[in-house]
Amino acid sequence: MGYKRLAELRPLRLDTVAAIGGLLIALALLPLRFFASQIYLKTVPIVLGTACTLYLVSLYQREHSKAFPRLPSEVSMALPSVVLVGLSALVLLTVIQGTRTIAFFGLASVVGTLVIAQIVFASERDLNPKLLLLQIVLFALVFRFTALYATPGYIGIDIWTHAELTEAIVTERSVGGISDDKHYASPFYHLLVAASSLLYDVPLRAALYLSVGIVMPISVLLVYATTNLLVSQRWATLAAALFGFANYVAMWGMHLIPTSLGLVFFLAMLYALIRVMRIEYTIRDFSLLLLLSVAVILTHQVSTFIMLVLLLAAFLAQLVFEVGPLGLARFDTSVFRAKKPVNLVGLFVFVVGLTIFVWSLTPYRQQSFLATVLSFFTETLEESAGFLNLAGGTSEEASGAAEAAPTLLEQIIPYVDNLGFLFLLAATFAGCLYVVHRRRAEQSVFTLLLAAAFMLVFVLGLPMFGIRNFIPTRWFAFLFAPMAVLGAIGIRTMVRGLEPRIVVSVLLVFVLVYPGAMIFAAESNTDNPVFNDHHEQLAYNEAELAAVDRIGELTGSPNGSEIRPDQRFHTDHPYQTVIWRTGAYPRSGTGIAEIPDGGAADHDYVVYRSTQSTGATYFNDADGNGRIKQVPQDRLCSPDQATIYTNGDVTICAASSASG
Repeated sequence: MGYKRLAELRPLRLDTVAAIGGLLIALALLPLRFFASQIYLKTVPIVLGTACTLYLVSLYQREHSKAFPRLPSEVSMALPSVVLVGLSALVLLTVIQGTRTIAFFGLASVVGTLVIAQIVFASERDLNPKLLLLQIVLFALVFRFTALYATPGYIGIDIWTHAELTEAIVTERSVGGISDDKHYASPFYHLLVAASSLLYDVPLRAALYLSVGIVMPISVLLVYATTNLLVSQRWATLAAALFGFANYVAMWGMHLIPTSLGLVFFLAMLYALIRVMRIEYTIRDFSLLLLLSVAVILTHQVSTFIMLVLLLAAFLAQLVFEVGPLGLARFDTSVFRAKKPVNLVGLFVFVVGLTIFVWSLTPYRQQSFLATVLSFFTETLEESAGFLNLAGGTSEEASGAAEAAPTLLEQIIPYVDNLGFLFLLAATFAGCLYVVHRRRAEQSVFTLLLAAAFMLVFVLGLPMFGIRNFIPTRWFAFLFAPMAVLGAIGIRTMVRGLEPRIVVSVLLVFVLVYPGAMIFAAESNTDNPVFNDHHEQLAYNEAELAAVDRIGELTGSPNGSEIRPDQRFHTDHPYQTVIWRTGAYPRSGTGIAEIPDGGAADHDYVVYRSTQSTGATYFNDADGNGRIKQVPQDRLCSPDQATIYTNGDVTICAASSASG
């Protein structure tokens, strides 16, 4: 195996220095695993070190790209048919079994692997981007709509509130129906679903699936279009697959809330932004950017903030190249076309100003949305911020509060949930190192690099200091867009630079692991969790929904001011959320049942469902901390309580004095 001499590469160039610096940072971060058990502290340094090492090896190895093996033409031609058969089998499995089971997710992983294998291993002659994109979109549609088909109600928590808000708009025939809610100033999602219901003459649930539900899977094409502005169709198709299979992207395709529509507009914004940086744009192109920014602002507040981060990254990329530290004149035009940086000052100022104006008028908790958010952030900084203050973190950390030593499965599950993200992160690091080379750097790729870096700070950095006000779990799907583009560039770099045997080894591991890791992650199967003892189910069967309706009928759905403490209903989380989010009983009248270790609940009104004994549901302990528990019925509904309703799966119990 031949290697280039150090002098040939001028090792002090920026990408080489960045790779060496990244390797040193990874080594410096390794000891943090001894101070906290957070999953990313244990894994990100290893991922960063691996990516930097592979990139450095690709720099110093001599070229062997011509010897890279490809799939035989017969196999490349047969695989699309195999994928279509696999997708049909996924639909058939869901219809027969009535839900998405482990067999479904296993088969989906195989189908995903076959799609990515076609992209990276097919020869140039056999590569058919249109057919591959069709497979990716069909996979996204099948994977999401089988979950929606098998679920009687909605999937998720917030969706029930948005369904009620949309119903209010339809009833009032005006956005004034939600005038007391923060979405009054961002009603585009609710108006779209309401209009679809009236236009198609279907119930709101069907209207949601026919509008936002269909748009979400198709939006992966925007990632393809964005990446194709930078690299060839093969790698643009890979970026679309990386994004389309991602766990949080799949989740927002099933939990259809304003975040979902905000993500679609964000992807369109990202495409339009990169496009004006890569072509000779006109006023029409800038008008599209303005229109999309307004659409995001009128759809969702968190999506708006993420869009501001993207625009800030683009603006800083402009400043970098106008100041000129990277040597704008040294572009390698065979990689990226040299182009003068686009002036984004006006766009950035306009979007910031409009956002502040809209948020100042948005009602939220007796104040404006802007004032409330700033007060929450200030309170966090004063009371709970601190290095490695990880309280209030992920569900696996909350469930790990038990004193008993975790089992092997409990130790493995967090890695399974995050493995796909870590693989994508490694590819992203490699892509970032590639684009910081002086001859390859330009405003568009630096925008992606800075956007991904800033989002990673909000997703991984700030939570390590106890700052979770920005709702980091909402950011992942948006973060996956620049990561998918940079990740495709990173994998392209590895293929072109590494010795063929290493390339095949790296690609095989990636192709075999990435789709399954994303599919088996908790966010991709919230309707029926693969690890149902450790992840809560965010979908309900017909009996559970019927019990919610019955609570409303029994109580008359009173308002919150009429509820006494002894009239509160207690049950598990997340089931208690659907009771008040559907309007069956007010929020002040519902709560999470408190079940002491080894004891039973002591509440006047409790709601038991069989999932509490077989799956992962949250209850409070004696200290008020939420923990995953599996409880038998007699620990929630005691024998001396009266049963006021039961349907075989859900039972409502009341203390004898309360029922009387």
